[in-house]
Amino acid sequence: MFEIGIEQLYQWIGQYAWPFCRIAAFFMAMPILSTQLVPARIRLGLAAGVTLVVAPMIDPVPMIELLSIESFLIILQQILIGVAMGFVLQLMFQVFVVGGQIVAMQNGLGFALMVDPVNGVSVAAISQLYLMTVNLLFFALNGHLAVMYLIGTSFEQLPIGQLGLPVDNYLEIARLGSWMFTGAVLVALPSIIALLVVNVSFGVISRVAPQMNIIAVGFPFTMVMGLIIIWLTLSNILPQYEHLSADAFDFLRQMVQ
Repeated sequence: MFEIGIEQLYQWIGQYAWPFCRIAAFFMAMPILSTQLVPARIRLGLAAGVTLVVAPMIDPVPMIELLSIESFLIILQQILIGVAMGFVLQLMFQVFVVGGQIVAMQNGLGFALMVDPVNGVSVAAISQLYLMTVNLLFFALNGHLAVMYLIGTSFEQLPIGQLGLPVDNYLEIARLGSWMFTGAVLVALPSIIALLVVNVSFGVISRVAPQMNIIAVGFPFTMVMGLIIIWLTLSNILPQYEHLSADAFDFLRQMVQ
């Protein structure tokens, strides 16, 4: 007669429950899926589907009682790993949001605000333009497939056990804040330089023709030139996205190793 031991039952449940915690936490923290526009049941359903595919292919999990302290520690570790991986991708997308804020402040469009459905706050319209462009590039360049492959291979590099991410990895994630602001400056640098040339030109004009009301003429002209510069430099988003996404995925691969 076929009998199932309690330890084997614990292992079967843990084989799916613990990977689900990491995958669900990753989907709850990663960009696009973590937005308020995507219902939580969609994210949980997608996490459950990915778990059904990934769980049979990973190494057997430890035989630990599901209601023990060790089990809850493993669940906490898997949630932290998933949130950390999703947070890194979130920082990559926020690079372009911050870059759009810098550009908007430089050309006088900082007052043009839009409601960001991702975070539920008001941001500059230029930031929304950059963010929508990056979202389209993410799917066009198969970023969603790369994310699925990354979360699947993370169980090979960092198997489920009582050891989670080292503390140094969390410190490196905190240091990514400087990387985010550096990337934002690089994204906005072409527009900043072009607008600086425009402002310097108006400064020279104000010295040559002091009778001209430079404020009444310069402010609308700067806004128009800013829109033209944004249109001309919008193609720069693609190489910047490729460079930043390569850095982000390299960091994630090193983190799970």
